[in-house]
Amino acid sequence: MTRGTTNVLRRMALLMSAAALAGCASSNAGPYGDPGARPLPPGYSCQSVRAELNRLDAKGIRWKVEAASSGKKLPAQQQEEVDRYNYLLNIYLGARCHV
Repeated sequence: MTRGTTNVLRRMALLMSAAALAGCASSNAGPYGDPGARPLPPGYSCQSVRAELNRLDAKGIRWKVEAASSGKKLPAQQQEEVDRYNYLLNIYLGARCHV
């Protein structure tokens, strides 16, 4: 895993932690507000999601994600890649594939 990917994963984990804390009053949350790992969507595995994240990272997705996060407007195709990367990252982290 590259340093940039690690940084993006850390940022996303921090954002997801904040979101989890904000929603800890959820009825399906455990005694500490942690609902646990979410199931992967049909047809996905931790390995397949990680492989696609790696492919996007190799294509230079990092700067696009950072640009979109800072509010810069991207061409439609680049924004689709960013959206796909964020979707996959949410799946990966939500299913706790990184643990």
